Order: sequence, then C-alpha cells, then structure tokens
Amino acid sequence: MIRALFSAGSGMSAQQTNVDNIAHNLANANTVGFKMRRAQFQDLLYQTMVQPGAAAGAQTTVPSGLQIGLGARTFANEIIFTQGSAMQTSNPLDMVIEGRGFFQVRRPNGEIGYTRSGQFQMNRDGILVTSDGDPLEPQITIPAEAQGLSIAQDGTVSFQQAGQSAAQIAGQIQLAAFVNPAGLNNIGRNLFLPTDASGEPVIGNPGGQEGIGSLMQGYTEQSNVSVVEEFINLIMSQRAYEANSKVVRAADEMYQQVNNIAR
Repeated sequence: MIRALFSAGSGMSAQQTNVDNIAHNLANANTVGFKMRRAQFQDLLYQTMVQPGAAAGAQTTVPSGLQIGLGARTFANEIIFTQGSAMQTSNPLDMVIEGRGFFQVRRPNGEIGYTRSGQFQMNRDGILVTSDGDPLEPQITIPAEAQGLSIAQDGTVSFQQAGQSAAQIAGQIQLAAFVNPAGLNNIGRNLFLPTDASGEPVIGNPGGQEGIGSLMQGYTEQSNVSVVEEFINLIMSQRAYEANSKVVRAADEMYQQVNNIAR
C-alpha cells in the first residue's frame, strides 16, 4: 500500500515539473529566437516479486513475472530546434538564419556564445553587437558615414559611402552548427554554450557546403512555441496531476479502513 502513495507522489512531482516547463515556454512565446523545450518522462525502479522467466517447475518457466513499479520522474526537457516564423522589421541589422546555424557572439569573459536571435545593433564604435552589448564574432565594424547597409545571404556585409558608387565590404558573418544542438547548455539571454553532448561547433559561411543555412536581412525569427499546443499539454498535465492525487486519496482511505479494523 505504501508503494501507491510514493508512486502517485512521484507522478505528481513529475507533472509539476512538466507544468514548470510549459510555463517557461509560454512566458517566452514572444521571445525572438527562443526554442521551446519538451519534457520527457521515465519510469523508476521496479520491485520484483517474481522474476520473469524464473523456473516454475522442472520443465516450465514463469511467462511474465510480477514487478511493481515505483513511479515516474522527469529526466530531461529536450530543446526543440524547429525553425520559427520570420517577421519583417524596419531594422536592416535584423537577420534570420534559414537553417540550423547559430550566430557567434563574444561574451564579456572572452568565451563564445551561440544564439539564434538575430536582433543586432551598432554601438558607439560602429561594431555590431547584441542587445546586451556582446559583439558579433567575427567582429564587424560599420563606419559612421556608411549608407545603404546590405547583408547578403552568404553573410557578406557591405555598405556605400556618399559620393561613391562602388560598395565597400565591412566584413563576413560566419555561422556555427552542431551535430547535436539539443545537447547545448542554455545559459539565458538567448545564449547557448557547447557541451560534450553537443559536440564542437562547425564554423562556416552562410550558404556553404556545411548546410549551416543562409541569412535573410530585415527579418527576425520568432519563437517556435505553439501556444495552442502548450495549452493542450497544460490540460493533459493538469488531468494527470489530478489522477495521481486521486490515487493518493484512495490509498489514504484504504489505510483508514485498515486502521479501523481493530476498533
């Protein structure tokens, strides 16, 4: 009987974590470049009363055995890297990656962070930076007198100067890709860091042979969170939590009956 209480309690705890995950997805439904997470569950250990395949006689074996499970747990919440929809903006520094690549940004501690958010700005020195002031890597500087800024699909950044017809090259944007992007470490601020699970980044120019993807200027990639699907998942999680709570109540009532036998 005590197993029912703990198993149902573990189910309630798992669904609570699932609701936390859904809440995080919904909170970032309008975050540019955000990638949703999907909770994954796993059953816990089993208490074996009769081992499947154990000898039942001289010539026979137990066909199925008797194993009592001890509940469930949330063991992962995988990042889903499906492409978000593109929204047109009036900022020529906004970019969308059409593919699996990531922008590279130089963090204040010197390490490279990776992001899908293509909202860039220029600081006082004309360097392309994120909203937190982290410069794009490789660093690209736009002169103050630049006009007609253009970012090609292959990442070439060019501009024109007053009185000149020929375009000037400001730099080349490079992207990074990972064998297993779901293994990246999410540190917030739309940034990811590589891990042993993700593998080392593969660096290349947009539109190259690596399949990193191409750039589209003047657009931002919206969150890939589906509000409708998240609300459906929320309802399912609520019902699962409710079902487990009823098991706790039923087990408690059975304990109550046992305690009243001696009266």
